Amino acid sequence: MDDAHGLASGGAPAGTVVIADRQTSGRGRAGRRWASESGQGIWMTLIERPNDSGAVEVLSLRLGLRVARALDRYAESPVRLKWPNDVYVGDGKLAGILVEARWRANRLDWVAIGIGVNVRPPTDVENAAALQPSADRVDVLAELVPAVRAAAQVRGPLSAGELEEFAARDMAAGRTCVTPASGRVCGITPSGELLVDTDVGLRAFRDGSLTFAGATP
Repeated sequence: MDDAHGLASGGAPAGTVVIADRQTSGRGRAGRRWASESGQGIWMTLIERPNDSGAVEVLSLRLGLRVARALDRYAESPVRLKWPNDVYVGDGKLAGILVEARWRANRLDWVAIGIGVNVRPPTDVENAAALQPSADRVDVLAELVPAVRAAAQVRGPLSAGELEEFAARDMAAGRTCVTPASGRVCGITPSGELLVDTDVGLRAFRDGSLTFAGATP
């Protein structure tokens, strides 16, 4: 991500991809850090320069949909999504998405789209999923890059079709959560907010993490 931001600030065009074979200080949401083993996955950041700053609010979710489509053929079962940016197979996390935007005055200059995919099972991560043993990293990457680029070009909020697709892949709908509030998950809005049915009624959350009852954050 840091290298991608450096390239973008120097004028690198949309579509520039930075790939790491391994990571010693991977970056996630809320400042989380981790390491990844050499040759075990895809760790990439792609630079885009979207022409609709409003669409950035839903970009992580839109990316999740496109990434899930691209990975379906390599996974043991249909790929599922967890708001706001996690990709699952079964009950194991397969991939994560991190979007960092940079602005010049009030204009969106670029976004760095970070994606990590476990092609092989991590040896030191609990509740992690991976692709089928036959999956080749180069083949998977060739599917991912155009999928990510296509998602970054879509304008506006999530469409009815995207909401329907997310609902079909949503691993959280109907489950009880403790964050961002205590209640039952009821899907998402076109603007990417998480809907939770709480004791005081239906509430919408734009920020935060989704933690299920009985699970660790």
